[in-house]
Amino acid sequence: MQTVRDDEGRRYLLLKRSSESSRVRDPETGEERHLRNDTFEVVNGESPLVAAASGIPTSVRRVLSATHDDQSLGLLVELADRGPLSVVELLNTYDLCESDLHGLLSEFRAAGLVAEAESNSERGYDATELARDGVARLRND
Repeated sequence: MQTVRDDEGRRYLLLKRSSESSRVRDPETGEERHLRNDTFEVVNGESPLVAAASGIPTSVRRVLSATHDDQSLGLLVELADRGPLSVVELLNTYDLCESDLHGLLSEFRAAGLVAEAESNSERGYDATELARDGVARLRND
């Protein structure tokens, strides 16, 4: 499988090449179609798996890559639903030790999913719009 680009700049995954036309799949819709071979070119250096993933909204990809289990996903969902929450409140409410909590929050910050925020006059964290959008899309799909 290869990544190809048509004359208008749209990316596709090349599924099967024939002499005059080829079967391709649109990574955004999953729809397959045939294109004449003279209307597209191979995109060198771009993994077809990266092209396939590009059909998923950025916010969802970011949530999926930053949350490695149900507990970390749950923490992000709670921040999206209830945030901002203070560090003290997070430690008292959820079954996480301080080092695990700070580790997860650091990963989320690096991914652009949470930001420092004040809650009840204490240092805390809140979900970013990117995180809220990703959680909302996961819930709706």
